[in-house]
Amino acid sequence: MNDHAPRAAAAAGPPPVILLRGITKHYRLGNSDIPALRGVDLCVPQGAFVAVRGPSGSGKSTLLNVCGLIDSFDAGSYSMSGTDVAGLDERARTLLRRERIGFIFQSYNLVPVMSVADNVDYPLRLLGVAPGARRLRVERMLERVGLSGSGARRPDMLSGGQRQRVAIARALVKTPALVIADEPTANLDSATATQIIALMRELGREHGATFLIATHDERMTTQCDQVLTLTDGVLQ
Repeated sequence: MNDHAPRAAAAAGPPPVILLRGITKHYRLGNSDIPALRGVDLCVPQGAFVAVRGPSGSGKSTLLNVCGLIDSFDAGSYSMSGTDVAGLDERARTLLRRERIGFIFQSYNLVPVMSVADNVDYPLRLLGVAPGARRLRVERMLERVGLSGSGARRPDMLSGGQRQRVAIARALVKTPALVIADEPTANLDSATATQIIALMRELGREHGATFLIATHDERMTTQCDQVLTLTDGVLQ
C-alpha cells in the first residue's frame, strides 16, 4: 500500500488532516456502474499544500468532495485529524465540515446579493460566533487579502481576482484545518494567478491550514509541496 504524503511530513506529530485508505466510489448512470475512485490511499499532514491533477473525468472532483465531506464513499476509511468520518451521521458530518473545512471554487461561489463583508462573515454566522467578534475577524481577513476598503461592495462590482480574494477570505476566516480548492486560478490571468497562489500559501502558513487543490494550472503545481496525478480513479 502506497502513502501519498509530502516528503516534508514529519515522522511524529499531530495526526494527518487527511488519511484515506482504500477509498472507492461508484456512481449509477442508468444501468451502468461508473467507478469514480478505485482504492485511493492518501495521507496529507497538517500545513501541507498538495495539488491533484488529471484529465477531465479522472475523479478529481469526486476526491475533493469526499475529502470535503460533501460526498460519501462506498468502501475504505477516512480519518480527518484523527476523527473517523465513516462513523459520523449526516448531522455530525455537516458540523465537522462547517467547523473544520473551507472551500475555494473556480467560479468563486459568492452570494451575489450579499456584500463582500457579509460573504466573508457567513461561515462565522453559521458557527454562532458573536457579532462583535465576527466583525473584527472579517475586517482583519479583508485587510489580509487586500480588500479592506471593499467590504460594502457587491461581488459583481469586483474583478475576477478580487472575487477570488473574497473567496479565500471566506474560506480562511474560521481558521479551518483543511481548505479544499477546485481550480482556484483557472479563470485568472497570469499576473493575478501568481498573486492568488502566493496569497493562498502565505495565509495557509499563517493559519496552519492544509490545502488540497485540484488544478491543471502549472503556475499552481510548481508552488505545491507535492503534486499527485489521478487517472481513471487511481491516484499515483
